Amino acid sequence: MTAVEFIEPLTHEEGVSQATKLFVDTYGAAPEGVWAAPGRVNLIGEHTDYNAGLCLPIALPHRTFIALKPREDTKVRVVSDVAPDKVAEADLDGLKARGVDGWSAYPVGVAWALREAGFKVKGFDAAFVSCVPLGSGLSSSAAMTCSTALALDDVYGLGYGDSDAGRVTLINAAIKSENEMAGASTGGLDQNASMRCTEGHALLLDCRPELTPLENVSQQEFDLDKYGLELLVVDTQAPHQLNDGQYAQRRATCEEAAKVLGVANLRVAADGIAKADDQFQALKETLDALPDETMKKRVRHVVTEIERVRSFVRAFAKGDIESAGRLFNASHDSLAADYEVTVPELDVAVDVARHNGAYGARMTGGGFGGSIIALVDKGRSQEVAQKIADEFENRGFHAPRALAAYAAPSASREA
Repeated sequence: MTAVEFIEPLTHEEGVSQATKLFVDTYGAAPEGVWAAPGRVNLIGEHTDYNAGLCLPIALPHRTFIALKPREDTKVRVVSDVAPDKVAEADLDGLKARGVDGWSAYPVGVAWALREAGFKVKGFDAAFVSCVPLGSGLSSSAAMTCSTALALDDVYGLGYGDSDAGRVTLINAAIKSENEMAGASTGGLDQNASMRCTEGHALLLDCRPELTPLENVSQQEFDLDKYGLELLVVDTQAPHQLNDGQYAQRRATCEEAAKVLGVANLRVAADGIAKADDQFQALKETLDALPDETMKKRVRHVVTEIERVRSFVRAFAKGDIESAGRLFNASHDSLAADYEVTVPELDVAVDVARHNGAYGARMTGGGFGGSIIALVDKGRSQEVAQKIADEFENRGFHAPRALAAYAAPSASREA
């Protein structure tokens, strides 16, 4: 059996040096600085962000580094370590939504979004180096847009990167870039995690639109060492595709359900059920009011998932790891049966992790491919990941990759 590949994060020195070298090799000059933003893994609270729900992400130690230099004109040139000989170019002057194709839409879109918001941002040259696995559901795209936003904020003196509340302005530009320039649906979880997580903590993100940026997050201690644990992340390498309409379809179903129920969003319904004396009956009555089986299933997932986030925060804070693990399991089972966003690779990886001693395991991210996470005893990540890799080989799946996650810091200037 083939040994499973573990993806190590770049050190600060490696990231700065590699991004700077790629910049100098490409453009023949030194960058003004180097910035970095992390990928994220969502512990629990999946497909709740666009339903005004609760999510609980951590920032990964795996980051995307950007070396950047501003320009006097409106031209943008970007290059990545994925294809270091291919420089993508665009012009911000007269640029419209969906006006850039390919991966460069993400960084170009950030500058476009900032200009649309009225900021005086011109062109730039940039070079990206990343250890966030692409297409893995660990938000390599948010790592790219957030690192770009922080860099542009810095070089153009916008002044939003130094405070948590200020960063929300940059997050909004990153979200707009993904939604409107790259055409990828995103509810904001990824960008908030990349820009607002703190070391040793999970970010409890409350996505209700009426909350201010200072009200919608709280830092929850997530110290794995304290309980002798590791968080294993396994990238299944199943083809991961959120742009084919599946995500948008589920989002539309949830919005339609809220209309049918006469509420602004499904969070309102979830909170009503949580306050009921008989929650089971309240959930049944809510689902009975919906017209078809698919809509009932989607709403059941969202409502129960929001409650699972609250329960997980309480369980982990008390050191009740058995309960925390059961909530991971219940989340995955709901995503498989009710939200129908898992694929065979995700389900197999979760099953193998559970059968090999994980307290709990679940898919993370949007689904339809991507990664799973498993809560395991310290020192067991390699062994459990190898068991998953062996089972994948038996079934003829692509070889998975793995990484060990902990709650890392958010985006920052590195050099």
